Amino acid sequence: MLQKLVTVVISLLLVSCSGKDNYDPARDYFTFANTDQFLTRHIALDLDVDFATESLRGSAVLYMTAVDKRARQIILDTRDLSIESVVFLAANGAPEPARFEMGTVDGVKGTSLVITLPLSVDTQSELIVRIDYETSPASSALQWLPPELTAGGKHPMMFSQSQAVHARSWIPLQDTPKVRITYEAVIHTPAELLAVMSADNDPLAPRGGEYRFDMPQPIPSYLLAIAVGNLYFASLGEDTGVYTEPELLDASVYEFANTQDMLDVAEERFGPYQWGRYDLLVLPPSFPYGGMENPRLSFLTPSLLAGDQSLVSVVAHELAHSWSGNLVTNATWRDGWLNEGMTSYLESRLMEIIYGEDRADEERVLGYEELLLNFESVPLERQALAPRLDSGDPDDIQGTIHYHKGQLFLQYLEDGFGRDTFDAFLLTYFDDFAFQTITTEEFLDYLDENLLAPNPGIISRQQTEAWMYQPGLPDDARLPSSTTLARAAELAAAWAVGEVGVNDIPVGDWSPQAQIHFINSLPADLSGERLQVLDEALGLSDTKNAEIGRTWFIQVATRRYTRGYEKLEQHLNRYGRTRLVSPVYKALAGNGQDFAAAEAMFAKARSAYHPLTVAAIERVFRPTDGPEN
Repeated sequence: MLQKLVTVVISLLLVSCSGKDNYDPARDYFTFANTDQFLTRHIALDLDVDFATESLRGSAVLYMTAVDKRARQIILDTRDLSIESVVFLAANGAPEPARFEMGTVDGVKGTSLVITLPLSVDTQSELIVRIDYETSPASSALQWLPPELTAGGKHPMMFSQSQAVHARSWIPLQDTPKVRITYEAVIHTPAELLAVMSADNDPLAPRGGEYRFDMPQPIPSYLLAIAVGNLYFASLGEDTGVYTEPELLDASVYEFANTQDMLDVAEERFGPYQWGRYDLLVLPPSFPYGGMENPRLSFLTPSLLAGDQSLVSVVAHELAHSWSGNLVTNATWRDGWLNEGMTSYLESRLMEIIYGEDRADEERVLGYEELLLNFESVPLERQALAPRLDSGDPDDIQGTIHYHKGQLFLQYLEDGFGRDTFDAFLLTYFDDFAFQTITTEEFLDYLDENLLAPNPGIISRQQTEAWMYQPGLPDDARLPSSTTLARAAELAAAWAVGEVGVNDIPVGDWSPQAQIHFINSLPADLSGERLQVLDEALGLSDTKNAEIGRTWFIQVATRRYTRGYEKLEQHLNRYGRTRLVSPVYKALAGNGQDFAAAEAMFAKARSAYHPLTVAAIERVFRPTDGPEN
């Protein structure tokens, strides 16, 4: 009881500091849905994919239960949907038309759909409501690519990105991670194209224009996913494989060859994989993220195809989400560290086992350095792992703090209690909360009962709450280190002052992570002319590694190495992943002289970017709106 009282007091302090009343840390402030009155348990989709109109058209049937038997209105989330009709279906299938209206409009949440139950509908039994609708070409979740923006250049493609609150732009539903649903779907496509979803994809499915899917495990709405295109499949192992366009298939098979090993190791460490197959989908460059953990089918950016398996930590991350995020889910976006911080920790464990401790340490250090950069731009009130979150945009709240600070917190627990004890705790945690959602406070109570109290005198509840509710890092945080990266930093400093020549830098022996650290370690006063020397010797502007390119072109823009601007613009046109392009635009716009040039480059490239990437870059030109994603 005492610990729960402490949690309540901390929550009240957070409220009083903000000057607002009635803040509830367990409430999802980014949904209209009245989940206290109605809950969805299953959705059945029947959708036509129309490339000509860039729309999905059809129906969503929601199977719901009434939590409050007296309630007579269902409120759902939508964004840019055209609702044609709403009917309730009786047990015999007879439709009963329902009155509906588009309600409150909000720039982040979209538009509420308010459905009034007909008098004949009995809330004591299951409610079955069918909504006929059509999406808009402006859907924030869907990107429609013409053939020229695909690898093959002959067929169009469409894919979704539902996280965080974008599922509502292609399905009318309760769009909150608090609600877990099963789903089924019938998808109608052009006959020559293949549809895949975050469901039970059949690697041997014949093309024919109609595809059926089933997801029997309950998932939150942000994990609803679809893609349609000229996709083909190749096996990576007994339970793993990859889908992509044929032009990228061989490269994808090579790059992700260790996926089955990752899955096997993850099951050994974290418990059974409970999703059937684990496949990958490599999308065109406009996919806005490195990866998306859609269950059974992780969506990936082609920028990971470096040719040397150096960027596969993203695959390890998305696979780890099969436990942290997909299996046990943050109840609200304020609790996002439970998804991303936990997953980043599991990712580092997988990388350590498969690629060695040195490689894992390099990744940890780079993540920590990114965290420090985030601390410079993210307001103090958003630097807590579980910040107050009742306003703003859940796509743009903490930078990557919930990833890297969350990872450091879990490493802190491992260091304190020992790996064996902490692993046993994780296994129990994933088992006890399987297919459920959880808040930060529920996690802390569970941690207290199952790890802190049984092992007294090591880490206190108060110490864990400092991570949750305070900005920055606690004084007793363990900071990662890497001998290889430390050597790269030493050489960067030595070269900058002329103690070593450029030919003495053993880049050929370094990992891409070491090259990134070398570039990031260059002194702040290094001139553009010196960058030219480095570029001519090491060919950095011509790198095929997207992460090295990102790091290098940030330096090119920051230091106004104008001879590198042509290659910089090529980088901005080659990739659509937000992480790879938004910081480069930010550096260019912020160097004091090239704001207009940055805007001009964006104007040329934006039509090939996903709506989420466009939104992130637009924030670069409005820096007071908050940090970019």
